[in-house]
Formats: sequence, C-alpha cells, structure tokens
Amino acid sequence: MYGNATVLITGGTGSFGRTMASRLLQGDCEQVRIFSRDEAKQDAMRREFVDRRMQFQIGDVRDPGAVSRAMRGVDLVFHAAALKQVPSCEFFPMEAMRTNVEGTANVLDAATASGVRSVVALGTDKAVYPINAMGMSKAMMEKVVQAHARSLDNGPVLSTVRYGNVMYSRGSVIPLFVEQIRQGGPLTITEPQMTRFLLPLSTAVALVEFAFEHARPGDLFVRKAPASTVEDLATAMTQLFKSDTNVQHIGIRHGEKIYETLATVEELRRADDMGDYYRIPMDGRDLNYSQYFSEGEPLAAVEEDYTSHNTERLDVDGVKDLLLTLPEIRRDLDQDGER
Repeated sequence: MYGNATVLITGGTGSFGRTMASRLLQGDCEQVRIFSRDEAKQDAMRREFVDRRMQFQIGDVRDPGAVSRAMRGVDLVFHAAALKQVPSCEFFPMEAMRTNVEGTANVLDAATASGVRSVVALGTDKAVYPINAMGMSKAMMEKVVQAHARSLDNGPVLSTVRYGNVMYSRGSVIPLFVEQIRQGGPLTITEPQMTRFLLPLSTAVALVEFAFEHARPGDLFVRKAPASTVEDLATAMTQLFKSDTNVQHIGIRHGEKIYETLATVEELRRADDMGDYYRIPMDGRDLNYSQYFSEGEPLAAVEEDYTSHNTERLDVDGVKDLLLTLPEIRRDLDQDGER
C-alpha cells in the first residue's frame, strides 16, 4: 500500500504520528513527511528517527500556503492535526473551529490541487451527539470531508475514521494515573461509573490503514472496541503498579460525557458490518450513485447506538490484560521495578 509513496502526516509529532511514522519507515515508502507547528517535538523526533526518508516541515494547518507547500509531491495523507483537549476547546471554541474545521478544509483543498490519491482524517467519538466545543468542531470536520467528497468528480478518496479513547496517547488519563501513582496519589477520577472505550494506539493505526485500503469517497470507519468504567481502570492501574494509592472523585469536567458513542442507530442502519469495523457510507441519495450504499450485511434491525455502555465491558482483570499489551505500560513497570 505504501510502496514508493510519499506520505504526509499532519500533526505528525503527536502520539499517532510518531507511531505511524515508525510503521511507515519499516516498509518501502519513499518519504514520510511530518507537518506540525511544534519545532521542539520535531527536533526530538528528528533525533529519534534517523532516516533519510524523514522530512520535517514547520507550519500550521490554518495557513493554506504552508499546507500547500507541504502537500507538493504527496501521494497519501493522514490528517491528524487537531485541537483535542476538551477544556481548552470549551474555553476557546473559535480556536477549535479554526484548527479542526478550517484547517481540515485547507488540507483537503491542497490535497485535491496536488493530485493526492487518498486522505484519511482522524475523528473522535465526541463528534457524535456533541455536547462540547471540541466534539462540535470535529463533527463539522466530518461534514467538511463529506462535502468535499461529494463535490469531486475525480480526485483523492476522502474518508474519515472515528475512534474513542486511545490508550496512553497524549492527554489520556493513563499517563496521568502513572504520574499520580508515582507521586503517592491520589488518583483523581471524575465519575466512577463513567465508561470509556479502550483502544490501543496500534489498533487506532490499524483502523486508519483499513480506511486507506477500503474507503470509497466520503466513507466513515469505526473500529469496534471494548470499554470499562473509569473506576475499574483506576483499580487496574493500582493493582498493576502494586500501589495502595487512594482514589479521589473530583466530578465531571467541562463538557465531559458519562459514556462515549461511536456510531448512532441511524448510521448503523445503513452501515456495512466488516468484522472488526463498521463502514458508514455518506448519504449519496441525491447523487444517484450506487457506490454510496451499503454492500455488506444489512443492519436495519439495529435499535440502539453503539456506545461504551453497551459494547463489550472489561472487568478489572480484563483491563489489566489489555494494559499489559501496551509497550508504554511495560516500560513504566520495568522502570518502577528498577527503583
């Protein structure tokens, strides 16, 4: 899929970008181009990935000129640049719109003008029934991708993926718990029975690759995933680190949800069940294109949304098993064992 290709990763210094870059460099891609506005992280990444196929470009997706320059000669795009922190977007909603919505439009315009083959934009569960500014801006991002896809007679295949909490990603609760355990606690949790999907970063990368391989214009892909309560996650962490750290309930933060929703019942009724994934086609009825309708097993009998409350629920032992698959957790456990 990546043979002799030049791949651009916007927001490429984040957790996803670093993991994706490492994966790409293990193959035969021609070049991996990292586009972000954080020069310190680019410098750290440059020293970590010593490979002539890596190229770094400073810029912001809000700047159409910078995006266009970064897009020259690119074959495939992973669009990961975004403002992701719920409180930050809640306090500065226009900043979220400029990056997550206008920035996405800039990426799609540049990709179309440059003859890119495919673009996958990374979305979030918070775009479903959004109650906060971050979710609203990412919902608009999905609409921008589909609007561009509808307007193209030919050009790049534009698609999106939607996933929930990526374990140990920047800003996720797991590294916070590790730090709180090391400092002697307490572990701060918002609402004990709040549920969250648990998705290892490697699985999130596989979702994006699946979209690249199977997307039609305007498709949206969802990865099925297990979930747990925040309380069980905290308990699993304390047991793994053999800590007697207390848990403190601090209440729900600005714009937080009790549970995550990855797909609505209306979306599922027109989706393809592709095993580990749902493919949700964009509504193409007015386009009269048969390619925009489902091809797989019909899900018309679905009667509820797909949420972290009704997906597979992991108990404490199940969460511990999943945590131990994360290289970051194994590293932290090894470090603690050496102290």
